[in-house]
Amino acid sequence: MDTLKASEFITANARPLEKALYCYYFENGTRGKVVHELLKYMNDDCGFGNAVEPDNWNPDSNPVATNDAIMTLFRTGVLDEKSRITDRIAHYLGSHDSFDEEKKRWLFAIDSNKDYPHAVWWEKNGDGIRGFNPSVSLAAFMMCFSDEKQYYAQIVLEAFEALAEQEDMIADDLKCFLLAYELMERNNAAVIGSGFNTKDILCEKLEQVICSDTSRYGTEYVPKPSDFFCGIFGQFITDRIRPLIRAEREILGQLQQEDGGFDISWQWHNGYKEFGQARDWWRPRLTLDKLLFYRYNA
Repeated sequence: MDTLKASEFITANARPLEKALYCYYFENGTRGKVVHELLKYMNDDCGFGNAVEPDNWNPDSNPVATNDAIMTLFRTGVLDEKSRITDRIAHYLGSHDSFDEEKKRWLFAIDSNKDYPHAVWWEKNGDGIRGFNPSVSLAAFMMCFSDEKQYYAQIVLEAFEALAEQEDMIADDLKCFLLAYELMERNNAAVIGSGFNTKDILCEKLEQVICSDTSRYGTEYVPKPSDFFCGIFGQFITDRIRPLIRAEREILGQLQQEDGGFDISWQWHNGYKEFGQARDWWRPRLTLDKLLFYRYNA
């Protein structure tokens, strides 16, 4: 992998948010700059929207976009303590906007997504709930930063109990559980488990989810080590995952494009012409993850 070309691609093509993240990790940039750029995606209700996740251009606040913002803040250490931004996000989540009061879950997809350019997976089907994505990580955030800790602890408990019994797992759903675990661990909240070792369950699920056929990396939409271990979640790397990490590192140079960036391996599966712009936003973000994966898994 040509790390210099990757860096040049990011600085030349990334949105200001991803540029701030790159500077934070590689050029002694500040967390404050990351927060400054991230807040441009926050609405007056303190939730996030506005294409912070490039596959959904809905400007309205929604749980998944807010979860995406929380992940960015977590990665840069902003969530290691209570602050004004955690108060603002807790205000939005505490309003229970896009929250099913009966099932006690935030929605994965909301009605208004259909009114803006989006990938097909952001179209609301049925009740709009997809397991505990993003409910488990949002509830863990509220355990750490709200006054209603017990209410949200019950959601986290139900989520991890369901995880222990779940056979099939989607990578993005599993990331929510990993984020929930580390949020609670970093903020000295009780890591929820009932008759099982939560960390062991997460490691087991990761071994199941990450594709073991490395020939499919970069050419098909399959979960890869770099989807998880780009400067975060390193405590969940097991002996079975390490060979897959080494294998992906070895082929990164083959997957890197001539312009220094990496490309996405998915389509929107609809006719929105804005997909091209979304892809242009995704590529620097994905390239940054590859750089971080390469750096932290030498």
